[in-house]
Amino acid sequence: MPQEDQEKQAKAAEADKAGVKEAAKPADVELDQLKAEVAALTQKNKDLEDKYLRSQAEIQNAQRRYSKERADLVKYESQRLGKDILSSVDNLERALQVKADDEASRQLKKGIEMTLEGLVRALKDNGIEEIKADGEKFDPTLHQAVQSVPAENDDQKGHVVQVLQKGYVYKDRTLRPAMVVVAQ
Repeated sequence: MPQEDQEKQAKAAEADKAGVKEAAKPADVELDQLKAEVAALTQKNKDLEDKYLRSQAEIQNAQRRYSKERADLVKYESQRLGKDILSSVDNLERALQVKADDEASRQLKKGIEMTLEGLVRALKDNGIEEIKADGEKFDPTLHQAVQSVPAENDDQKGHVVQVLQKGYVYKDRTLRPAMVVVAQ
């Protein structure tokens, strides 16, 4: 009998091994599925983190743009008003070119001069200044050439020889370029 018992025990041990192998197969499959799920969730987490970081960067850029636009609005708040006033300054300057023959005309001219001086001072106090153009080297960012004439000498070439209409700058921006005649 002992040999029969040994055979039974051997068969039972083999059956146990087969059962363990059979039980291990579903566990291996389940482990592989869990590994795949962890990998997918890890990738999804990376994607969401990337989206979050991009969104944060976009928000910071928008805040910077807003701050810059706001600063520019404050910096250049007088620009439009100054530009509108320039035509009045031009009209007053043209009025001063008319010859005053009698006392009433001279008094009117004196009043126009005072008004013009007040406007020019107010413009200057608010950062709007006349562009110096006569005799200066032509600069397309500050001057608009409306005519060219032959230069009398080489030093005059490329320089402004006459200002037809004054130009103005506001801080670092050209409000209106000076209309000029340039020597060629």
